Amino acid sequence: MAENLPASGQKSDGAGRIRLDKWLWHARQAKSRSLAQKMIQAGQVRVNGGRVTNNAQPVGPGDVITLAVHGGTRHADVRLLEIIACGVRRGPYAEAAMLYADRSQGRDDMAGEGEVAGAPGMLREKRPEARDRRLARKLSGKEVS
Repeated sequence: MAENLPASGQKSDGAGRIRLDKWLWHARQAKSRSLAQKMIQAGQVRVNGGRVTNNAQPVGPGDVITLAVHGGTRHADVRLLEIIACGVRRGPYAEAAMLYADRSQGRDDMAGEGEVAGAPGMLREKRPEARDRRLARKLSGKEVS
């Protein structure tokens, strides 16, 4: 007798749940499942407020995931994601963005899409022009004439 498998071909516990590492990969929070597993093992992931070290932790709609994402700086960017759907595959960004709602603090306060916020330590929108660079060198006393 064949088992009843969902469209994705995987077993399901009936509540629409999926492995945590697989969800992180489907939702494009990790570039690969092995990187998602390393994030979980390093303690950078919490589910509903509790630290998780098991890659196969089942998660589903309604669960809240807290991620500590290091973007090349010393300080971590903390993201709070509420799972909306489990996902069937790792699709394009538009499809992955529908799997979660970002509940991180300050997301509403940030500048619009494509703009860089003016907070200290953030990257500039554009490189300074030659005139601005000359003025900066002159003001710092490093101008060679």
